[in-house]
Amino acid sequence: MSIKKKLLAGALAGLFSTGLLGAAGANAEPLKIGYSDWPGWVAWEIAIEKDMFEEAGVEVQFEWFDYVASMDAFAAGQLDAVAMTNGDALVTGATGAQNVMILINDYSNGNDMVVAAPGIDSIEELKGKKVGVEIGFVGHLLLLNALKEAGMSETDVELVNVPTNETPQVLASGDVDAIVAWQPNSGQALTMVPGAKRIYSSADEPGLIYDVLAVSPGSLAQHKAEWLKVMKVWYQAVAYLKDPKTRDEAISIMAARVGIPAEEYKSFIAGTKILTLEEAKPFMKKTKGFDSLYGSTEIADVFNVANDVYAEGQEVDSYIDSSLLDAL
Repeated sequence: MSIKKKLLAGALAGLFSTGLLGAAGANAEPLKIGYSDWPGWVAWEIAIEKDMFEEAGVEVQFEWFDYVASMDAFAAGQLDAVAMTNGDALVTGATGAQNVMILINDYSNGNDMVVAAPGIDSIEELKGKKVGVEIGFVGHLLLLNALKEAGMSETDVELVNVPTNETPQVLASGDVDAIVAWQPNSGQALTMVPGAKRIYSSADEPGLIYDVLAVSPGSLAQHKAEWLKVMKVWYQAVAYLKDPKTRDEAISIMAARVGIPAEEYKSFIAGTKILTLEEAKPFMKKTKGFDSLYGSTEIADVFNVANDVYAEGQEVDSYIDSSLLDAL
């Protein structure tokens, strides 16, 4: 099923867990934010556990989802904001749920991988072989970039459409010669298949995948001051994670959220460039290429249209608002 169909189907479902946090005015509706299992989004858990939102005077309600289900809920109007990739922000908007990216949590720095079966040591060696990838998703874009850098194209390999969470099992079955996945699935593939090797990753093209907080335009217009507080809290959580004195506690909080031992989770964080305010600001500048959220999103837009994820190119500028970041 395409991501477009998943979003439309999910808009009819709307089943999700809840958890009220914060202590603003009793009559105010909390800002509802969907997040899922990715280190740059799991880091929100630090702010939740350490009562940072309450201290900032903003009422929020974080709701935990599987990734696609979080976009479904946003598309159904059940959330004010959702954590997703910049490319998927376009998909969500093109299928009817307009959104504005106001915060870059991170960019993938190795957690998204092309993992090859034993005996395959490079992208070039995939020529004529089968690659399992969820077509139309960000892993597909990662693969295309890897092939381009190797002087190859999509026609040089045989794509097998595989849901990302099934890629480790498909590689282990021998039905494909390589898979494309993100953590924890990419790590599981390396563990399940002795001799499997990472032959390309998002660390080879920083900025290919930005992970963001995208807000509905209506909520942003009505609650800009509250969203500014949410962003300030985010950078408090980032500081808590990066401070050597509190880093271990922060990682333990994140690891507990996803049920992974803290020592193991450290490697997931290493593959994610979680950005401080000073690091994030340059990526919000309007330039071409992967070193800008604008440029990366333009590339994702071309990819989405080329792969029939949606029919017409999106106006990328309308999906990004750097004013709140500039105000911090």
